[in-house]
Amino acid sequence: KEGYSCLKNVRYKVEGYKNKITKGVSFMKECTFKSYEELPLFLNAVLVGQVLGIGRSSAYELMHEKTFPALKIGGRMVVPKDKFIDWINKNTSI
Repeated sequence: KEGYSCLKNVRYKVEGYKNKITKGVSFMKECTFKSYEELPLFLNAVLVGQVLGIGRSSAYELMHEKTFPALKIGGRMVVPKDKFIDWINKNTSI
């Protein structure tokens, strides 16, 4: 899956279920968040998709992967902001 990160101004590609992201300079998609500090403490699938520049269904797929730091609270899935930022940093390569 490919998309544009609104926070890093880079194009990335998620390769299958290995959670590897490669990036290169590209155009930035519109996003309401300009920095990680502006994100809420917990992100739902819609926010994960907005930040990564992917659709909601792709965000749900990603959140169901075992290596992605999503928490299931009742019937809802959320991602702690700090774990999400760590995941981005670990899975982003130049």
